[in-house]
Amino acid sequence: MLTFIQSDEPPIGRFGPLPADFAAPGQNARMEVIVKHAGNLDALTRDLGADVEYMGSGYAIVTLPYPLIPQLYNYREVEYVERSKNLIWLMRESLRVACIDRVHLPETFGLSGAGVLVAIIDSGIDYTHPDFRNPDGTTRIVYLWDQTLEGTPPEGFFHGAEFSAAQINEALNSPDPFRVVPSRDTLGHGTAVAGVAAGNGRASDGRERGVAFEASLIVVKLGERGRSSFARTTEFMRALKYVIDKADALSMPLAVNISFGTNDGSHDGLSLFETYLNDQAMRWKSVIAVATGNEGSAGHHYVGKAVEGVAQNIMFRVAPNLQSLYVTMWKNFVDTFGVEVFSPGRQTTGVVMPEQLLRVSNLEGAVVVVEYTQPTHYNEDQNIYIRIESRTENPIPPGLWRVRIRPERVVDGSFDLWLPTVEEVGLQTAFTEPDPLVTLTLPSTALGVISVGGYNQTIGATVGFSGRGFTRGSITAKPDLVAPAMNVITTAPGGGYDVLSGTSIAAPFVTGSAALMMQWGIVQGNDAFLYGQRAKAYLVKGAVQPLGQNLSFPDPYWGYGILCLNNTMEYLFQYTQGGTARL
Repeated sequence: MLTFIQSDEPPIGRFGPLPADFAAPGQNARMEVIVKHAGNLDALTRDLGADVEYMGSGYAIVTLPYPLIPQLYNYREVEYVERSKNLIWLMRESLRVACIDRVHLPETFGLSGAGVLVAIIDSGIDYTHPDFRNPDGTTRIVYLWDQTLEGTPPEGFFHGAEFSAAQINEALNSPDPFRVVPSRDTLGHGTAVAGVAAGNGRASDGRERGVAFEASLIVVKLGERGRSSFARTTEFMRALKYVIDKADALSMPLAVNISFGTNDGSHDGLSLFETYLNDQAMRWKSVIAVATGNEGSAGHHYVGKAVEGVAQNIMFRVAPNLQSLYVTMWKNFVDTFGVEVFSPGRQTTGVVMPEQLLRVSNLEGAVVVVEYTQPTHYNEDQNIYIRIESRTENPIPPGLWRVRIRPERVVDGSFDLWLPTVEEVGLQTAFTEPDPLVTLTLPSTALGVISVGGYNQTIGATVGFSGRGFTRGSITAKPDLVAPAMNVITTAPGGGYDVLSGTSIAAPFVTGSAALMMQWGIVQGNDAFLYGQRAKAYLVKGAVQPLGQNLSFPDPYWGYGILCLNNTMEYLFQYTQGGTARL
């Protein structure tokens, strides 16, 4: 639980007050921020006692005492600072409907993922599961970095424990594997995702194998260095740099799976976190697939149109037993809104205007922070960030809360609000008049990734939970395509299988498909440049439209259609080899 430092004046940075959730439990607490920089940041270590981790492409993660964060703006090398945010875990016949089983056949393309590295950045993996072991019993995992453990971290990083294939094999040969390599997947989420993308089906005599069943694996179990049960964007940035660096060093093409997300952002692909993904997607020979989240029918998005001089009330219900939540509003900076928050008992923050920058109020025992940010050189819009949380054992007052906007000057008038994801606050916390569109979670809104929605592969229909497009302001047509997301059989901790649903399970179908494509193109020498946006373009081109529906594509639900890897491979064969495609 966050505790706010008591101060009459918020810390001021180059773009106004630091965000409300920069607040920490004490003056000596160390916090992580994402820094965009030009040049060396050694002065931050010398002057501020900061830990600096270089992420490449002009990005760094800086850890330093909370009160010193505003001083970062005194250094000419620092271009911008962004707080880290929580990332939330999002969740065969299926191989057939995704046209993947045919690509496996020796008489067509005979692809298995051999020679390609599949990265699972998630809740870890049950490395003892037979599906992640070779026929001789050795591991298919080349590296495992557990950010939650203390041990020997990878070179260039300060935390966690890295284990090599040799160490994992030593553990597998031990009567007590977890004494040798103590990394466990307690949630099972990462194990399930890995099974779809790259499980080889050894525990089922090959019946339940995944997409790229002979690919090598690199796994990062994300840490939880924030004061919550979820990883933060900074942990993911470390993980992404790590797997790309390793793939580069191993000279292996890389398919990365991301099956988590957040609503805390502008949903237009312009956050520092997302631009980092875009930049990293241009490094090495890689493809990044991201789940669009399970927010489609959650009621966590509101869209409005302001009228000058006319107050509007935006109502949302808060479920019992919540300790904290946020409401994030994005609008055109040209428009001027006052904002007032009302608790269920009608206590109010009073009207907060932009020139006040930040106000902290106590409503029915809950701390309510209203904060105005200013445009950055990455995003010209304005974020009004509202955080509500309890500072005691008592939860936030449940019931009907209200945000009242008071438009004083309106040129555009469009605005959007988001509540946290289902995984954070459940389905009972929701707007009373939600909008189901623009419900993709970050970072699936990033331009450089493949955004994967889910559909019901059994009946060929949409599923209500799948995050829908487009990005805010229709900047980008997202999702890119959809994949099976209902009742998918996949690996579970302990050596068996389970049946799961969600866009978390849809994304690894695309991750594994990208691995098969890169095997054919890069490993087998048919297309040396089959990665990044080129791979995405062919996946989108091969997608099939759902039967019996008269739709215009790209569609907010379906993107460009349903994953059909065989179609994609047929197009690749035609465009790169000439002649007739394999039938």
